[in-house]
Amino acid sequence: MFSVRDFEAAAQDKLDPVYADFIAGGARDEITVRANEAAFTGTRLLPRALRGRAVGDLGVTLLGSRTELPVLLSPTAFHKLLVPEGELATARAAAAAGAILIVSMASTVAVGEIAEAARAAAPDGGPAPLWFQLYIQPEREITEALVRRATDAGCAALVVTVDSPVLGASERNRRNGFHDLPAGMRCENLVDLRDGERGHVRQIAMSPELSWEHVAWLRTITDLPILLKGVLHPEDARLAVRHGADGLLLSNHGGRQLDTVPATLELLPEIVAAVGDRVPVLLDGGVRRGTDIVKALALGARAVGVGRPVMWALAADGEQGVRRMLELLREELVDTLALCGAAGSHELTPDLVRPPGWGAGWPSRPSYGPGHGGVLS
Repeated sequence: MFSVRDFEAAAQDKLDPVYADFIAGGARDEITVRANEAAFTGTRLLPRALRGRAVGDLGVTLLGSRTELPVLLSPTAFHKLLVPEGELATARAAAAAGAILIVSMASTVAVGEIAEAARAAAPDGGPAPLWFQLYIQPEREITEALVRRATDAGCAALVVTVDSPVLGASERNRRNGFHDLPAGMRCENLVDLRDGERGHVRQIAMSPELSWEHVAWLRTITDLPILLKGVLHPEDARLAVRHGADGLLLSNHGGRQLDTVPATLELLPEIVAAVGDRVPVLLDGGVRRGTDIVKALALGARAVGVGRPVMWALAADGEQGVRRMLELLREELVDTLALCGAAGSHELTPDLVRPPGWGAGWPSRPSYGPGHGGVLS
């Protein structure tokens, strides 16, 4: 395997077509799915020369969690559909790479077991950072139980998905009749959440009534950092900071919720400008290459997340596949930084990036607005 695309092809060959569609698919016409990747493809890098820079440490500390490269494993569900060990294999691979794994609320292994596997796989007794993805539930006691489980497992942050008042409509899943996990498989974090419900698996409830008040309430029941995943509008980014969010994961759910929203890379400059240096902005959606990572970092993201590449690598070769995929992204990131004349992400600035259409109606030099590192305006 020499690229993320190799893993995608290998996964397609191995997987049941229903599960392959579940991974690859998005909402409705999948316009946003394609737009995420197209935004990176159309954005160009303009490198600097003769800067005397050797690439150094790739690590970054995010809200107290150290990751050895600016790549996180975004939350993805149902890993046991791909390999029998499910999220245990993913956790070991992430820990070996020193990368933050965001555990999905809908994981098919319980977060406590995932944490144990990650700690055992961390090299030289080093950290195995885990964050926990959360859908705030209408019943507050259920949300509190989930937060306790994540905290007891040692998760270092909560990543709260806020773009899902209802579940996005995947026409691929509807055509394939994929609605439930197969027999013997369940979302383990949703078991026994209330006293007297022995063996009961709750369904994740999407609620259009969730509001900023619920985010403020969540802040009162946990000391963990809270990141909001799915904020796309700059005004909502400003509101997130006012309501106590510690960070943002700029994400359109991989195109799986509202179709036709812009690519996350296109929105990144506005979101970074909206929050300035008050909270870190992370990004996922369409990241497939080391060049993609550099483009996002140059435009102000502190790190990027990968979702589908993790699933493809896991399906293709289990734990070793995920390890190899992360190694490839590290290699590509080092090469791209060197070729751009940068020693690390701290030296990446927006003047290294040219947006789609530049040279065909764009000004000869980009202008910059306020925000982290200067942002294309």
